[in-house]
Amino acid sequence: MKIFELKCEAYLKSNISLVNSYDILAKYINFCIAEDKKINQISKTKWMNNYCFGNFYPTENDKIYKSGKIYKFVIRSIDEELIDELMMTLKSNESNLFLLVVSTKKVEIEQFFISELYSATPVIVSDKRDENGKQLYWSLDYNGDMDSLQKRLQRNLEKKLKQFCSEDIEMEENFIQEIELKNQKPQSIYFKKSAKDDKLVRLIGNKLKIIPNKDSLSQKLAFLSLAVGLGEKSSLGGGFCFSR
Repeated sequence: MKIFELKCEAYLKSNISLVNSYDILAKYINFCIAEDKKINQISKTKWMNNYCFGNFYPTENDKIYKSGKIYKFVIRSIDEELIDELMMTLKSNESNLFLLVVSTKKVEIEQFFISELYSATPVIVSDKRDENGKQLYWSLDYNGDMDSLQKRLQRNLEKKLKQFCSEDIEMEENFIQEIELKNQKPQSIYFKKSAKDDKLVRLIGNKLKIIPNKDSLSQKLAFLSLAVGLGEKSSLGGGFCFSR
């Protein structure tokens, strides 16, 4: 298995708060996919769920990314065609009010042994809706059960493996050997449903450290998570991971 990474540099045209940064980056990437006239609608629909991205870095102490500065961010995918297209189209979105990607560099990554996974952005796992219809998300305070979190992360990656790699697997054990919650309180990703609506929708997640099992299937799922994100909402910035 291979995954593909796009290292990007972006020039900011205006200040961007940390709260708004996920939404702005997600919409920038999504726009570049949707507006690419060389790609058919079937491919575009498939691509919307098979990549993940990290936030701007370096971070700022006041949580405001500064206008006039250049920041880096990374996109990863299991789909080389998507990365090749983004490599060109990201630099063409000149009308965006917030930023312009000024350079991209593609990196091809062969599968390697993963001893640890760290989520750089919140891992989102949806739960049931409450009595008022509000979407709830997994949290230690609400669920209090790390086993249920592990099972949902496993199911999500198995589903993505089947969807993107046409591999249908059944594992007797979870791919996670150890899991550790790295935040004292839930972490958030905010996004706007539309450009005309200023109301922010909050996704609640957690920062995780995971030690995967050493068997081949567990390692395959751990490696896949680097390309498509851990948990849900990867196209909104959820579950972007680093590894050791």
